[in-house]
Amino acid sequence: MRGKTVHDGLTGEAVFLARGLTKTYGTGDAAVHALRDVDLEILAGEFIVLLGPSGSGKSTLLNILGGLDAPTSGDARYRDHQLTGASEAELTLYRREHVGFVFQFYNLIPSLTVRENVQLVAEIAPKPMKPEEAVELVGLSHRLDHFPAQLSGGEQQRVAVARAIVKLPDILLCDEPTGALDYDTGRVVLAAIQKVNAELGTTTIVITHNSAISGMAHRVLRMRDGRIVETEANSRRLDAKELVW
Repeated sequence: MRGKTVHDGLTGEAVFLARGLTKTYGTGDAAVHALRDVDLEILAGEFIVLLGPSGSGKSTLLNILGGLDAPTSGDARYRDHQLTGASEAELTLYRREHVGFVFQFYNLIPSLTVRENVQLVAEIAPKPMKPEEAVELVGLSHRLDHFPAQLSGGEQQRVAVARAIVKLPDILLCDEPTGALDYDTGRVVLAAIQKVNAELGTTTIVITHNSAISGMAHRVLRMRDGRIVETEANSRRLDAKELVW
């Protein structure tokens, strides 16, 4: 991995590096080209928004960066971890040690409390924070002993954020984290994600079709038809509470 890189005034180590990524499902006339020759660099601690309509390749790219999927061709690495061509055991270790995921749906275990849902991940992490600290970071200390059914959708999603960060991941990957939430609740969840990025220095990638969310980012990568078609840096990042859509 190369040393210091500058992106639109931001300076840091390029922790993600991808070159010529393609992903094709099927063959012949039925082939679907999810990614087409994608080049990418992401710096340590950056907040990136991947913006684009459904089918533009956002989730495919995120899944490759997170070690959940493999490209058809091209090269992808995280620091000294070669993701392209890695074995399933290597990718599992990479995900366990470095990556936290937040998805559109919360996937909390209904029979466990907030504390217990977060504790599950802490138990498999080498150097986790205390579950109570992760829950406090997303503003839900008063809900520690509640069950998912006793929480609103936004509260459940914030628990999902706490669960993702309790192991102190280097990377937080968020796939439409506000897609199932209303406006006010979505902003609260985004504020929690923004706080994680600011206070823990976690490299954060949020994918969305909601262009308003792009105001939070250091850089916005716009995708269309499997390609990154535009990269834009924000001269002033918006606080989550300033977002309007």
